[in-house]
Amino acid sequence: MTPCFLPQNPRPIGCRGQLLAALLLLFAASWPVTAAAQVFSSELQRFRLRIISEGLEHPWGLAFLPDGRMLVSERPGRLRLIDASGRLDPEPVRGLPAVAAYGQGGLLDVALHPRYRENGWIYLSYVGEGPGGYGTEILRGRLRGKALHDVQILFRMRPKSGGGQHFGSRIVFDRQEFLFITLGDRGDMQRAQRLDDHAGSVIRLHDDGRVPQDNPFVARPGALPEKFTVGNRNIQGAALHPDSGELWVHEHGPQGGDEINLIRAGGNYGWPVITYGRNYGSGTAIGEGSAKPGMEQPLHQWTPSIAPSGMAFYTGDRFPHWRGNLLVGALRDQMLLRLQLDGLRIVHQEPLLKNTIGRIRDVRNGPDGFIYVLTDSARGVLARLEPLP
Repeated sequence: MTPCFLPQNPRPIGCRGQLLAALLLLFAASWPVTAAAQVFSSELQRFRLRIISEGLEHPWGLAFLPDGRMLVSERPGRLRLIDASGRLDPEPVRGLPAVAAYGQGGLLDVALHPRYRENGWIYLSYVGEGPGGYGTEILRGRLRGKALHDVQILFRMRPKSGGGQHFGSRIVFDRQEFLFITLGDRGDMQRAQRLDDHAGSVIRLHDDGRVPQDNPFVARPGALPEKFTVGNRNIQGAALHPDSGELWVHEHGPQGGDEINLIRAGGNYGWPVITYGRNYGSGTAIGEGSAKPGMEQPLHQWTPSIAPSGMAFYTGDRFPHWRGNLLVGALRDQMLLRLQLDGLRIVHQEPLLKNTIGRIRDVRNGPDGFIYVLTDSARGVLARLEPLP
């Protein structure tokens, strides 16, 4: 048999020995990358979870810039830039107004205008302080260098209040470029049924903050014209259905009763008159049960609660078996849920990454077809799901 040689090693060791040594060298060379990534086998797809960027403090929202950089909001009030290689810029974006990092609030979602390449508008939801306390607000601005310019405040929740919980808030543009903003009831459940109060609703505006004249409560005396729905408890996930273009949201229930809802103009989603959840502590019933004429039923509900946050329909090509599935982050069970749909029905759900990476705050489709998630932690990370054969 002709002896085989390893480079820089003149001693014959045989072909099998050379192959084994080469594999060991290859493994050693790739160890740092392998150590930073974990491999998972799900029902339909093996995938690798790769940490892209670390050192984020309670990251909340994620948006992809056309040049390959990413914008990440941190709840304490910082907007961060991450380059395509995963490097976190140590200097936060300047030019933001005062953000109230109060209770569950702070700097929340970030989104780009659908025609960002033309107009450069970036939209942020955050908690602002004002007469009466705190409330969710919306701004837009243009990024030049490492600063936000041309900042305009488009929406201020009213009335403001002192509670530190249930601020919402996600930002979604529909295909007609209407701006949807999701809000919470601010911890005061009765506010969700009031038409003269922004709390517990979905807001619909033009991209410059003007109120559309076809909003459902525009002509209702005493109603706030920005309101598009009533009866929502605390919406922290929202996404457009890739086929119908309709807005789907999920919201936190109390003790049980987390919901997925299809948003309809003027819809009353029931809180706190109807709910599948129960009072904390006592476990007693809330309201009048789980259904009532004139109030919307959820497409799906979770009891016990999963504490959902972040939501995306998968529309990329990297995970072909997941295309059209709904992805939902979960804080309580520290997982990513993959939901299979049949029309408006959830027919199957699979937990991914459970108790692996931490509390998942946001999930997004990347322009590269990969799936990106943010973890809610004082040492939060941006991670990416990559398919394997």
